[in-house]
Amino acid sequence: MRFKKILALVILCAVSFSVKAGEVYRNDHVRFTLIDGGTIRLEYAPDGKFVDNKSFIAVVRDYDAVKYSISESGNKVTITTDKMKVVYTKTPGGFTEKNLTITNVKGKSSVNYVWHPGMKQKGNLKGTYRTLDQYNGDHIMGEIDDKMPIEDGILATDGWTLLDDSEGLLFDGAKDWDWVTERKSAKGAQDWYFMSYGHDYKAALKSYTKFAGKVPIPPRYAFGYWWSRWWSYSDQDLRNLVGWFKKSDIPLDIVVIDMDWHPISEEAGGGWTGWDWNEHIFPDYKGLLKFFDENGIKTTMNLHPADGVRPFEKKYKEFASRIGMPEGETREWLGSDKQYMKAIFDTYLHSYMDDGVDFWWLDWQQWLNDKEIPALSNTWWCNYVFFTDMERRNLNRPLLYHRWGGLGNHRYQVGFSGDSYITWESLNFLPYFNSTSSNVLYGYWSHDIGGFYNPERGRAMPQELYIRSMQLGKYLPILRTHCTKDAGLKKEPWSFPHETQERLKAAVHGRYSLVPYIYTAARQDYETGISLCRPMYYDYPEDKEAYDFRNQFMFGDYMMIAPITAPIASEDKFSRPTVWLPKGEWFEYETGTMVKGPKTVERAFNIDEFPVYIKSGSILPYYDKLYNLNGTEQPVIVRVFPGGEKGEFSMYEDNGNDCNYDKNYATTMLSYNRNGNTLTVKIAPRQGQYPDMPAKRHYTLALPCALSPQSITMNGSPVEFKYEGNALETVADLGMVDCAAGAEIVIKYADANNDLVDGLKARMNHIVNAVADYKQHDPRMVYTDSIGYMESTPLRLTYFPDRQREIINKFEDLYENINDVIDGQIENGFRKAAFLKMLNLTGSKELDAKKD
Repeated sequence: MRFKKILALVILCAVSFSVKAGEVYRNDHVRFTLIDGGTIRLEYAPDGKFVDNKSFIAVVRDYDAVKYSISESGNKVTITTDKMKVVYTKTPGGFTEKNLTITNVKGKSSVNYVWHPGMKQKGNLKGTYRTLDQYNGDHIMGEIDDKMPIEDGILATDGWTLLDDSEGLLFDGAKDWDWVTERKSAKGAQDWYFMSYGHDYKAALKSYTKFAGKVPIPPRYAFGYWWSRWWSYSDQDLRNLVGWFKKSDIPLDIVVIDMDWHPISEEAGGGWTGWDWNEHIFPDYKGLLKFFDENGIKTTMNLHPADGVRPFEKKYKEFASRIGMPEGETREWLGSDKQYMKAIFDTYLHSYMDDGVDFWWLDWQQWLNDKEIPALSNTWWCNYVFFTDMERRNLNRPLLYHRWGGLGNHRYQVGFSGDSYITWESLNFLPYFNSTSSNVLYGYWSHDIGGFYNPERGRAMPQELYIRSMQLGKYLPILRTHCTKDAGLKKEPWSFPHETQERLKAAVHGRYSLVPYIYTAARQDYETGISLCRPMYYDYPEDKEAYDFRNQFMFGDYMMIAPITAPIASEDKFSRPTVWLPKGEWFEYETGTMVKGPKTVERAFNIDEFPVYIKSGSILPYYDKLYNLNGTEQPVIVRVFPGGEKGEFSMYEDNGNDCNYDKNYATTMLSYNRNGNTLTVKIAPRQGQYPDMPAKRHYTLALPCALSPQSITMNGSPVEFKYEGNALETVADLGMVDCAAGAEIVIKYADANNDLVDGLKARMNHIVNAVADYKQHDPRMVYTDSIGYMESTPLRLTYFPDRQREIINKFEDLYENINDVIDGQIENGFRKAAFLKMLNLTGSKELDAKKD
């Protein structure tokens, strides 16, 4: 009765009010439900039976209050929110261009539209694709015109998106386990979601999560290093592998065991599908899993489940009994059969997880759709079943590792992108493929870093390609290497020459240092739908370059990556990528250079450098050196970057592997303020709580690319510090900080002008490298005073912090006259030229600049 009174008022005039968990308009055949001000569900039911079940795309049916107005005039219904106006003319039949229009609210967007059913998008920004298998870059190997058919995403430059869920599969609402069911809607039924967002792409992603569900946070260990190789590993081999990681000083969190854990030859009763451990090479698999656990390593194993459980499997009778199958028969995989799926888990997989398997690598490559429900994607459904099985058990945070199955799969991650070729073309395609996937919220792809197989079998892994791949991998959602069974193809870092090994190791250690920043971004993804790696147009939607420079991407809110995806040109020592710098100041971290946008530039990076741009004046958390991500007591480095007067960062933390992170988590605000020659950094008292939360945490303060301060105090007491000349960075060990109390650190400089952001860091390191290279060609060289001074400048800055300006001025004077300096050291003209090539004296080129 109350609803009828409200409706009567609405019919008379436009009324603004809020409604929670209910439609805003309904008649016998039409229902409109506002999800928020930018998204509306539009339903037409010829039989008057609307769908309230969750669908594969839309799993949320209760929504927060939305402010809107509604009016009825004759047969016309108008619904207006802050972002759109919906006008529906009541006529028999479904929605058509004659009875439905939606327009954006003028002044709320940079793009205007008038939409009606049947209108085609012109600027869809695409989403992702199931696999990179057989692809060399964006096309099938050897078929240049066979381009990857990347699916449409939920974002478009048009400013609107229509998602048609009219024929989408539903969940049946079963209490024991929500299961697939087919729609029984009358012919001609329509179930649409219209999204209005202009160029506010971030708002669109958030809106999508309100009906499609959130992106879960992976366990923290998923952001460490994964080792994977398709290889006939035995128990002993895997133990040796772990030993090599330790001896090589390389962190490791996950070991991926490919299909050889079970018998694979037909003679042994195996093949692609298998459920029993191969006892010939794994005599006590529980002992191996215990070994991994004792070493802080998680385990995932490969499953190709298509053949089902066959009579030779040890638990065949138990499985057959669970599904009521006569002995001797074999039933192929039937994902839609709940009894079948429960039997798989109860017979085999749950016991293996109890023994120590942490999660499963699904590798479905057989028939794409279910044999009982033709519209059911086996890939999509495997993702759902394996992820939600872990949710139902509620023992640890769910995680799986499989391919993209379609919209809605953002709720079940991470993704396995398949077997790409080891080529520069594949590397060049990867940044775009990865970041664009965020347009369907699929932000946790796990790629075969460096590629899976060589175009020519037996060829060794190209070292430059592998180094650049790992440098990119450091800034991808998941860092995992993998390759095929090929004795000539090795990716183990210790199998390469020392310099390459050190570069690969630096990439892995660098990845671990970034985890608190990455983990904070994972929480943001959970709350907003904005992925860690996302295209530039999320932040700069009105800049053409944000769409044109498709390989650049934002890595969280404060870093921009412009990856190097081509080899260094012959006779050069530097990669020279073209980089677009958006408006503002950007700190080029690896060279120590502050650059200002908006402009397009050609920059130069040697093999040890990678284009990482940090927003000027950022304060960011890093981990100190780690070997895995177990526990909750990781030491944190607070790094304050040059260029700003003040800044802050809210660092997220939780248990790392529990299921209740929605409410059980904590944040610590890190902030700073500059006032003249004084820098004040604050570690605020931690807010929130979670299981196993440490009372104290070890903190270190780092101040990159700045002169050494005169003093540092914490809570009024002096703190010792050191200066690392190679990085131009002050490092102060703050010790164990009471997380409930926080700390205030005061840094005093000689004067207010102490930044070193003109590329001095790169110039010094290039000199050091050039001298080391020259020694290999003239081991009897005798240092001249000038070369000796320049090569030792980083150490002089470390040893004599009170003389830093004097030391830097002398270095710069010598560098300005570098040709004369080299003439005094090197007589051979060829060696002189080689020395100069390692210094990049040509600098950068400004290709295009725009006025602020």
